Amino acid sequence: MSVWWMVGAFALVLTPIILVHEIGHFVAARLSGIRVEEFGLGFPPRAVKLFESKGTLFSLNWIPLGGFVRPAGEDDPNVPNGLAAASKRARLFTLSAGAGANFLFAILIFWIAFMIGPSKLAVTITEVLPNSPAMAAGLETGDVILSVNGREAAGNQAIVVEEITGSAGRPVELVVLRNGEEVRLSVTPRLPGEYDAATDGPTGIKLASKPTGENESQGPVQAAVLSVANVIDVVWNTLRAPVLLVRGQISPSDARPVSVVGISQLAGQYAQETATRQDWFPILWFSAVISVALGFTNLLPIPALDGGRILFVLVEAIRGRRIEPEREGMVHLVGMLVLLGLMVLIIIQDIVNPIIPF
Repeated sequence: MSVWWMVGAFALVLTPIILVHEIGHFVAARLSGIRVEEFGLGFPPRAVKLFESKGTLFSLNWIPLGGFVRPAGEDDPNVPNGLAAASKRARLFTLSAGAGANFLFAILIFWIAFMIGPSKLAVTITEVLPNSPAMAAGLETGDVILSVNGREAAGNQAIVVEEITGSAGRPVELVVLRNGEEVRLSVTPRLPGEYDAATDGPTGIKLASKPTGENESQGPVQAAVLSVANVIDVVWNTLRAPVLLVRGQISPSDARPVSVVGISQLAGQYAQETATRQDWFPILWFSAVISVALGFTNLLPIPALDGGRILFVLVEAIRGRRIEPEREGMVHLVGMLVLLGLMVLIIIQDIVNPIIPF
């Protein structure tokens, strides 16, 4: 996978997800009567001031990564119509609206993905090597493998490989599609040591999963149900990941945190899959998962994140008075420094030990 795939996929996936998050904050602030000083497209430094509307400066910034919202009086309750001066209900609504927008955006993307449906794939024989069991059995280039030993291939190469390698020295019954007709053949895979594994396989065929041009698309209602269910699944699996890790049910590599670098690597892989298969489902599915992950992460009760600020509002509601703004601001500042430090470490990890090897 080239760096260009990573960069392009990063812009395609993360930029709109982050922008949707900030739009959620912006709309909620406006509805709550909280003044927004600036809504920026991209991250500073500022490139140009676009226009002003209702006291909000709309700007275009040089770093093309989503955007940001700068509410008035974020930590100062003395600023009129500022965030800190708003009611507890208004602050909770505004702070949680970013994550809410991400969840709604994920439902929309999942819905579109399931309406389109993943492309059906066909396991196709791309080459039959000479003097091989496959040639002796009558297999031909272009044959589409429908089933192996009665097990449907369903466009999955792994099923075909599993059945063939597990039947070394014994006949394997194949059903292939050739020129629109089903053909039944029997091939006996060679035993290990009877062929050069570096250049050949047990039967002497090369395979590829190719799109058939057909989808397993869902209706609007069923797609909506699946969309909500998938959002819930992503959140639930994230919550129980530590328990599964302790139990040994998932590996540390599966539960490792990832930075924007790691997400870009994964996005690049899904973008390549989409381009290769001419199928929008993989990149749409991945985008929806990342949108849920971003929304969920921001709700964690960690200082400097939306969840950390929400926690202070909840503490204020319980104790009947707010924590001094100076102390709260210091907590968020320290939290931000810690998060930046962790982010640097995770970025280094994703560079030194990439999720997708180059």
